[in-house]
Amino acid sequence: MRSHSVKVISFLFPVVLLLHSACNQQDANINTEIKVPVSVINVKPQSIEMYVQTTGTVYATQEVYLRSDLSGTYYLMNNANTGKLFALGDQVKKGQTIIKLEDKEFENNAQIDSKKLNLEVSKNNYEKQKSLYDKGGVTFRELKNAEIEYINARYSYENASLQLDKAYVKVPFSGTIVELPHYTQGVKVDEGKEMVKIMNYSQLLLDVKLPEKHLAEVKQGQSVRVVNYTVSKDTLMGTINQISPVINPDTRTFQSTLLINNRGQAIRPGMFVKAEILVEKKDSTIVVPKDIVISRQNRKILFVIENGIALEKSISTGLENPDFIEITKGIKMNDRLVVKGFETLRDKSRVNVVR
Repeated sequence: MRSHSVKVISFLFPVVLLLHSACNQQDANINTEIKVPVSVINVKPQSIEMYVQTTGTVYATQEVYLRSDLSGTYYLMNNANTGKLFALGDQVKKGQTIIKLEDKEFENNAQIDSKKLNLEVSKNNYEKQKSLYDKGGVTFRELKNAEIEYINARYSYENASLQLDKAYVKVPFSGTIVELPHYTQGVKVDEGKEMVKIMNYSQLLLDVKLPEKHLAEVKQGQSVRVVNYTVSKDTLMGTINQISPVINPDTRTFQSTLLINNRGQAIRPGMFVKAEILVEKKDSTIVVPKDIVISRQNRKILFVIENGIALEKSISTGLENPDFIEITKGIKMNDRLVVKGFETLRDKSRVNVVR
């Protein structure tokens, strides 16, 4: 009987040792649980803008191609600012003469000098007749005949001046020479030839087609930020200038025109630009990077850290743009929000904050 008891004890002892070892190993695993390294930020009040992004090619608000109104000998004029002949890129002012076309026969036929003299004579005669009429020296008919002669002389002189003005290619608005076809000085050119192209691009226009879902958001007068991909450091401001009230049934878009204040002429006509139409803005609200919001089981969640533990927070959102999103419910100011390392976290995961 004793021998049997000894055998049982001898058998149980290794089992007890094995169980004890397993328990110790389990405790060791608990004590050495891996802490997920994360980076956090303290939630602070910020502002957020919601905007509609679009792209397009800009064009000048004023643009004209001037042609010769008559045939004549071509002379390109000197630019007083440079002391040289007008050239591409020169700034010009309204009324400046860029090109002169000489035609002596045309000038003689205009008879500008004789018509000017006739205007002076008829004007003096009319004033004399008016003075005499006030004194009773001439009849009303004589006065009106003198007035008619004066008016006809004035029209004749003005028409001759208008005809002679065709010999001068003048700038209709201040701007920049952007095209200047070459003609040899002193060579005769025909009527209707392209002489010079002028643009004023101190302001630019941008026609865009926006998705119909934004029709209720986009309003005339809203601010617009504009950048060019090749000169992205220069951000220009503009406004919504016009909005079409109808939707294109084929593209499901509506047309809008943006007016851009081209400060320093940083952007040139023909450039491809990106525009952001600011439709709404909030200040002093909770804003987080959009890429840290996790979607799980039809919920949006973020993780905050409390006492070394990651807590899962269900959130509600508000305004958003391509980079940021407003949090309206779920986290509060000064929460320690996980911004890196959140991908593998679960509710109540232990973490190591590495910032």
